[in-house]
Amino acid sequence: GFRYYVVADCEFNSSKLNDIEYTQSYYYNKLEFIRFSSSVGKFVGYTEHGIKNAERWNNGPEVIARRAVKESYCLHNVGIFTESALTKS
Repeated sequence: GFRYYVVADCEFNSSKLNDIEYTQSYYYNKLEFIRFSSSVGKFVGYTEHGIKNAERWNNGPEVIARRAVKESYCLHNVGIFTESALTKS
């Protein structure tokens, strides 16, 4: 069968917004075909299909929505995680 999945993550080394990177990768049959990275600020395609989607998504509301995720999702959850880890150490 065919498998499509999306992996999103927040990588950080402090709770400061500048030290957080949000990525969202799209896979089809274990092959990553497109990725959004907050450090790049746009979608990047890795296959023919991914490149076409990246061009379309970078010119639409999708890229604006992804840029906001770093602050709305990552910053909030990194703060909770960091605070929790520090109180238990």
